[in-house]
Amino acid sequence: MKKSVLFLLAALMMAASCSIEGGFSKNDLQIIHGAPGELLKVYTIESEEELLVLRAVSEDLSPKVLGGDDYALLAERMKMTVADTSVGGVGIAAPQVGINKRVVVVQRFDKEGEPFEAYPNISILEYSEEKTKGAEGCLSVPNERYDVNRSSCIVISYFDVEKGEMVSETVSGFTAVIFQHEVDHLDGIIYTDRVLM
Repeated sequence: MKKSVLFLLAALMMAASCSIEGGFSKNDLQIIHGAPGELLKVYTIESEEELLVLRAVSEDLSPKVLGGDDYALLAERMKMTVADTSVGGVGIAAPQVGINKRVVVVQRFDKEGEPFEAYPNISILEYSEEKTKGAEGCLSVPNERYDVNRSSCIVISYFDVEKGEMVSETVSGFTAVIFQHEVDHLDGIIYTDRVLM
């Protein structure tokens, strides 16, 4: 009897942390809505529990969820977190704040005003053969910088929330490097996996 009660409790806890396909889990929603106005906690490789999240493959969100308040708040809080001077980043991916969904925020150095913008359900369709070597750092790998080769031009695909459809865009230069770094996070890849020896 005691074992079956424990099993039931474990099953209920797992169900609470799992997301409905295309939606947010209960745990995701706690992160999104927790401590309004505060920066999101950035997960690092220094914690084994957080590393499991960083190494997991992220899932797409449904168009319905992307049109809702929960996604809008997540995007806003991710922008606020990465743009804060105490964080000092140029991009952040949802797994870095504990949510395994395909959402990144990237600073667009190729646009006027260099805004931070959110890109849900993002993937990279094409990589140029031409590569550029450059030093990278990562909010999830504190106080480290290493050289990585990245394509100098890419084609990205993402869900445009205003249009309600998938769109594609060609990006080059440093902004393309940021996109590649952040999209890697969605596939459980940390930039140190790509370090040049």
